[in-house]
Amino acid sequence: MKPSFHVVSLLIFSGMLIHNSVFAQKPETNIWSGFRGENCAGVASPNQNPPIFFNKDQNIIWKLALPEGHSSPCIWGDNIFISGYQEEGRQLKMLCISRKNGAIIWEEKISVEAFEKFNPVSNPATATPTTDGERVYFYFCSFGLICYDFNGRLQWELRMQVPKSKNNNGIGASPVIAGKLLILNCLGHLNDPRILAINKYDGKTVWEYSLPEKEGYNGNSSSTPVIYKDQVIIYRSEDVAGYNLLNGDLIWRFAIGDTDAIGTPVIQKDILYLVAYSTRGNPDMRAQFQNYKELTSKYDKNRDLMIDKNEAKDFQVLTYPEMPEISTKNSLANLFGTFDKNKDELIDSTEWKSMDEYFGSFYSKQGLKAIKIGGQGDISLNNYLWGNSDQISHISSPLCFNNRIYMIRDGGIISCFQSESGRLLYRERLGATGAYFSSPVAANGKIYIASRNGIVTVFEAGDNLKILAKNDLKELITGTPAVVDNKLYIRTDKALYAFGER
Repeated sequence: MKPSFHVVSLLIFSGMLIHNSVFAQKPETNIWSGFRGENCAGVASPNQNPPIFFNKDQNIIWKLALPEGHSSPCIWGDNIFISGYQEEGRQLKMLCISRKNGAIIWEEKISVEAFEKFNPVSNPATATPTTDGERVYFYFCSFGLICYDFNGRLQWELRMQVPKSKNNNGIGASPVIAGKLLILNCLGHLNDPRILAINKYDGKTVWEYSLPEKEGYNGNSSSTPVIYKDQVIIYRSEDVAGYNLLNGDLIWRFAIGDTDAIGTPVIQKDILYLVAYSTRGNPDMRAQFQNYKELTSKYDKNRDLMIDKNEAKDFQVLTYPEMPEISTKNSLANLFGTFDKNKDELIDSTEWKSMDEYFGSFYSKQGLKAIKIGGQGDISLNNYLWGNSDQISHISSPLCFNNRIYMIRDGGIISCFQSESGRLLYRERLGATGAYFSSPVAANGKIYIASRNGIVTVFEAGDNLKILAKNDLKELITGTPAVVDNKLYIRTDKALYAFGER
């Protein structure tokens, strides 16, 4: 299917050069304009020096109670923008907060008929807002896009259809600004997967890219777009691809395979770094499927050396065994049809072995990958630089800082690679266990990583792990911190905190 776009795109892009976009401006110390700051990189402006030690009693400037939500702080000057939701009345909330004292400058609310379906750890306020310094843009999967000026006056809204089917990983992609366009990844809307380019001034669609029918759709995408010159790059379960900012035409694609497509890639020196994770390829997940002899000794009640559907009910699989606090149990009986290849209502040793090989194929597709950006068409063979498939992060995005790539695995396992060669510099445990939904950020030669359990670990950027602090906020953290004006802004499940040296 050829991407559709309005003639207005020619007017919008007439004379447009990429250096007019926010990404080419000089770094500002008081701007963190969307998810992970400039182009989703997670790197603070030079000479930023947020505190190393902080908690509810140390180096705290202010604290503001917030409604529930997973979005991260978006900052421009003295304004912090963030979203939330309220179950009662099905309200979506948009807030502008004073960076000076944490007071609410304005708050807007929208009631919807229904929230989208989401997994137990997601929620309807996951996408981080973005701003160009004059307007702020919010996205909710259960409503669409909304634009306000800095005084809280509605500029436009673009209502969108609520997805009918549940995306198992939630819809976490945030909007991004590229020149005069607002780019939104809607590939996670499984009933209507597409990429949208919106005129940021009036909310009208400039172009959209719908997946060609011949590609089908075998997964989802909650990855936030990143901008490279005149391209928008988006990672989805099947591939990562570059699209023309002018009209949405597909320029190149790098085949990945069936992965979860949650984390957002980062770019440095014409190289794209992404983490492709597969739940089915996760070694901890696969380890639950014992060898067939052990399986039958435990669950084969009638001793026919096969497993029927009734016997399979007792076999319980954890979705994320390394993270029991967020894991759900799934009976083998619910997966029975996947194992029972010959449809005889029994699982035999041959079928069990084939499934082990099936899970193994997902492991081979996942990994931290370095891809040279450039070319046209399928660049899968020629542009692959290096990769590593061990201890892969799931939701947290990678960080590229000072020619090193950092990746945090659930359970608190940090891996550090030399960015150009892919050489593993170290892989160690931080000592802060649990899930990691927040992505790492860098400032002043230090890395800040928050666990979902509320521990923010600070360590030096370098070839060896040197932990400087473990700050326990004793509240759940899902959003990614923001760093501006030598201060650290962290959203928990209870509040927004501003930390700075006092």
